[in-house]
Amino acid sequence: MALVTQEAINQFEALMEEVDEPLKKTFQNVHQGYPHETFTRFLKAREGNAQKAHKMLVDCLEWRVQNDIDNMLAKPIVPEELYRGIRDSQLVGLSGYSNEGLPVFAVGVGLSTFDRASVHYYVQSHIQINEYRDRVILPAATKKYGKHISKCVKILDMTGLKLSALNQIKLLTIISSIDDLNYPEKTQTYYIVNAPYVFSACWKVVKPLLQERTRSKIDVLSSCGQDDLLKIMDYSSLPHFCRKRSSDSSKYSESSSGNCFSLDHPFHRQLYNYVKQQFLLCQPAPPVKQGSVHVTLPEDADKEVIAETLESELKKFKDLNIAQGPKNE
Repeated sequence: MALVTQEAINQFEALMEEVDEPLKKTFQNVHQGYPHETFTRFLKAREGNAQKAHKMLVDCLEWRVQNDIDNMLAKPIVPEELYRGIRDSQLVGLSGYSNEGLPVFAVGVGLSTFDRASVHYYVQSHIQINEYRDRVILPAATKKYGKHISKCVKILDMTGLKLSALNQIKLLTIISSIDDLNYPEKTQTYYIVNAPYVFSACWKVVKPLLQERTRSKIDVLSSCGQDDLLKIMDYSSLPHFCRKRSSDSSKYSESSSGNCFSLDHPFHRQLYNYVKQQFLLCQPAPPVKQGSVHVTLPEDADKEVIAETLESELKKFKDLNIAQGPKNE
């Protein structure tokens, strides 16, 4: 992890004084009253180099202005049936908070199908969750816990992961690039749980290609991860897929309040209603029209290399399994 010095922060701050007013305005939505913490995040993402971090942040701010990201939380995905389809196929949700007050986001990697809407709808939904996290969830956590909270914990559920997930590599690399380039250092730790056999093949290929700052945050847990995760959060904050099976926990996980991926979960109801309210505040007269928000998608050579390498290696893995035939149980 790069060492961020006060001198680098001061240099970064001086460079930011020179940017145009529209970029300064959107920067306020990025830093949420904590500009130095934001400087630190971007510096960490660029090995402590103020010049490189400044370019990264300016590129991020220009992306925000060009794509009207400041108003993304006033652009509902309608009708609700379409949004429900997105929530059923892009599995993500807020299950609770860690003992340190960090929001715990659950991501259903293995069971997300991304087959109910266009790429632009899924990108729009992802950015809305990012913006809601940074502009609503994290400020509320900061107030509740009496200390600045700027990061979250992510728990990645690999249940159901299959080689057919290769069909979604392009979309996943787009989403990953958006996070890397525009929301750096927002996750403290990535916990991987319920990893099936095929995950080991994926991990062997991907791990060497990831940046060290990312690899250092990834922790692959045994089974559903409940025992390890209970060291950093209460049972009530565990995602449903991290709870060891019992008659009570199974029943709880199937309910809308227990499944944090569901549109009926309180987090998603609050998010959806918030976006609709923001739309009415900004544009009270015109009716809501269906249509995805088209966001400029990042072009990141490194991500393309990861995607192509993963696809190539997993094809070899698949061919090997076919050649060996089914294993005896």
